[in-house]
Amino acid sequence: MYNIVFLDRSGIPENHPIPRPNFPHSWVEYHSTSAQQTYERAKDADIIVTSKVLLGRELLEKLPKLKLIAITATGTNNVDLVAAKELGICVKNVTGYSSLTVPEHVMGMIFSLKHSLMSYHFEQITGDRWATCGQFCYFDYPITDIRGATLGIVGKGSLGSEVARLAQAVGMQVIFAEHKGATVIREGYLPFEEVLKQADILTLHCPLTEATQNLINADSLKLMKPTAYLINTGRGPLVDENALLDALKNGIIAGAALDVLVKEPPEKNNPLIQAAKQLPNLLLTPHIAWASDSAVTTLVNKVAQNIEDFVRGCE
Repeated sequence: MYNIVFLDRSGIPENHPIPRPNFPHSWVEYHSTSAQQTYERAKDADIIVTSKVLLGRELLEKLPKLKLIAITATGTNNVDLVAAKELGICVKNVTGYSSLTVPEHVMGMIFSLKHSLMSYHFEQITGDRWATCGQFCYFDYPITDIRGATLGIVGKGSLGSEVARLAQAVGMQVIFAEHKGATVIREGYLPFEEVLKQADILTLHCPLTEATQNLINADSLKLMKPTAYLINTGRGPLVDENALLDALKNGIIAGAALDVLVKEPPEKNNPLIQAAKQLPNLLLTPHIAWASDSAVTTLVNKVAQNIEDFVRGCE
């Protein structure tokens, strides 16, 4: 009998339960779990299922029964992987489930930014600009073509490559950025700084590492065109949020669309969230670029398969 504890069920839409294993088990799940609650809930677990609950060395050392951590996401930043390996705890994540939905989300953000959709929509629900403009339409915000625009992509994995394919299908010019500070530029890439200078839209699809934290900072933003847009559906800490806010307020870049923030969930007084209420050039979505129905179905099935495969390998 395996004791399975799902620590943060709220990380998956309610209409997508994880298929239960075929082997004898008990299954307990919690909507969410705080740091103070984790040990008590996990102490008898053979298998922990989680998306974002922090599992550090100190905690893992107190869980001698634990054999598997099944992560309901791609990122493993919440687990001390070194400690887990030393303690003989297997860690399995899920990759590839969002390879269609995230690029589609990016394309939606591109269209929204380039056509100022949020700005025009906001005015319809907050005022009477259209009713009083005196004509059948008005032109307060820029509308620029997607076709012919240059899309700079940081990261050429499955997500970056699919974004490139979709962008090229609508006539965009695509360029890929080499690692920042690289002395050798690989075929098919341009220097990082050159991509910043050329891109009409810059989209981030690289992993979060020490080298990429605050990859987009005050200096990076100053290299971009004043008409350029930034999109981040990767990891929040790729972007220096204070520098971005300053750039948006002072016209250093034209706008930004973010699906991720440095701290999630954010504080109510997060400066970017507060600014989005006044800045028509800032589009925020709550880390849901990955969450189409088909992607979530794939995700929960892969989590279930990871658990089944692990137990089968132990028997």
